[in-house]
Amino acid sequence: MVRPTQLLHPQREPAPLRPAATILLLRDGPNGLEVLMTRRSMTASFAPGAYVFPGGGVDAADAAAHAHAKRRTGQNDLHLTQAIAAIRESFEELGVLLARHPDGRWADESDIAALDRQAPFAAQCAARGLHLAADQVFILAHWITDRDLPRRFDVPFLVARMPEDQTPVADEAEQFEPVWVRPQDALDRHEAGQFFIIFPTIRTLERLKAFARVGDALAACAATEEPLWTSCPRGGWLAGREVRYMEHENAFGELALVSPDGQIHHHLDWQCEQPVTLLKNVQRLTAPNPGVMTGPGTNSYLVGDPHTGYIAIDPGPADPDHLERLWRAAGGQIRAIVCTHSHPDHSPGAAPLQALCDAKPPVLGLASRPTARTNSQFTPNRELADGERLVLEGAGMRHTLRVVHTPGHAANHLCLVLEEDGLLFSGDHVLNGSTTVIDPPDGHMGDYLASLDKLAAACSAEGIEFILPAHGHVLGFAPQAIAQLKTHRLKREAKIAAAMQALPHGTLQDWVEKAYDDVPSRLWPVAARSLQAHVNHLRESNPV
Repeated sequence: MVRPTQLLHPQREPAPLRPAATILLLRDGPNGLEVLMTRRSMTASFAPGAYVFPGGGVDAADAAAHAHAKRRTGQNDLHLTQAIAAIRESFEELGVLLARHPDGRWADESDIAALDRQAPFAAQCAARGLHLAADQVFILAHWITDRDLPRRFDVPFLVARMPEDQTPVADEAEQFEPVWVRPQDALDRHEAGQFFIIFPTIRTLERLKAFARVGDALAACAATEEPLWTSCPRGGWLAGREVRYMEHENAFGELALVSPDGQIHHHLDWQCEQPVTLLKNVQRLTAPNPGVMTGPGTNSYLVGDPHTGYIAIDPGPADPDHLERLWRAAGGQIRAIVCTHSHPDHSPGAAPLQALCDAKPPVLGLASRPTARTNSQFTPNRELADGERLVLEGAGMRHTLRVVHTPGHAANHLCLVLEEDGLLFSGDHVLNGSTTVIDPPDGHMGDYLASLDKLAAACSAEGIEFILPAHGHVLGFAPQAIAQLKTHRLKREAKIAAAMQALPHGTLQDWVEKAYDDVPSRLWPVAARSLQAHVNHLRESNPV
């Protein structure tokens, strides 16, 4: 866990969460699945003027109404209460009544007309012999309002089929203009500025549009009593606009590291002119070498502070301007330069950066192996041992980088763990936004997978939460990210094995086209390098 002393912003307690429930009423329209949405009052305290799904707070009466609701097997008390709250809110706001008579008939317009939207809901239904159809309400998602907002809700997004022969009628107090809309149409109208929707609604519609019919959506939700996804988004700035991200998106981890309590201060734009401060003791400077293989550019990191001096990680290519920015960001106090491996976007800057420094800090790492390509030759002043610690100390502060040998992407690859703050500097072994290329003979798939296991074990054992890669933003959920990466690699290897079996006399090009059919063809020449590594691994694992 990151030390509080290294956080950029004062810690604060986010606003407390209020339990709520939202329901997506669905129907099959002439062009596919449609969802019922309404416009919130312009005076509403939350999301005024936005088009939303009906819903609201869970109250004590919802929990007390279990006897008046039909429950399905596996539906626990909490989920039953949430379903009752959603049924109540859909009635109060839109006059839609998800309830049945004892003979199974759905409530009809006469039942709805007999009920008072302002009076206690469950008791009125019971008086007419109606049972709330909570068994027909399923969990789609679980949203937790962003940490930066003054009013926050803990809310399941539930789904149910709209009862036939009922017509939604807005209460004209909280909700207006009920409208049936295809998810994609709602998103298109929002993009055109004609249909204002907020972030959770956008992301829910993006997922909902994958279902062609109501039955498909309900079947997916009925398969489990758990939400299909759970999210508490995080916000930052990009291109001068406030943006938000879910946990699986590339920028989420960086926002979690820089602003753990949800403060919206961090800018996510890639730029090379200024260092980006991630913690008080960690700065990132991105070299101006963007491309297919480097993404936004190679990330160089400075670890340390003015009292301890700095260790520079991956100085990058020999770009004079980039190296001078690194040197200036450290105030010239660079104590060591570490290269995670010898590739030309990582190590050539080491010697010229060393020359800029009066104290001539040592260049550390692992020497390139005989398998390295000509443009990846590297010889450090000293080789680093697996498990060795590099320590910076001063003014009562200590920053310790531990070396972890991780061959695979390159034979001389290593990673670094900042022990006091639970950070992993992953070089090219783990990237954000893409998978690293394993290029034989210097790259080796078996070594790469074993090194992933080694990093995963370290992250789990030591509570390492964040990965700082050489390309892309900071990754969060470190153990999960590594596990997902390994799963992806093994799934790809299975596709390659299937391609080889289908085309036993095929060429690498034949196998790439089958095994990487989900990758743009312009990237196949690069993919062919990793495919060769997978082929080698398959043959090593199953020698004939």
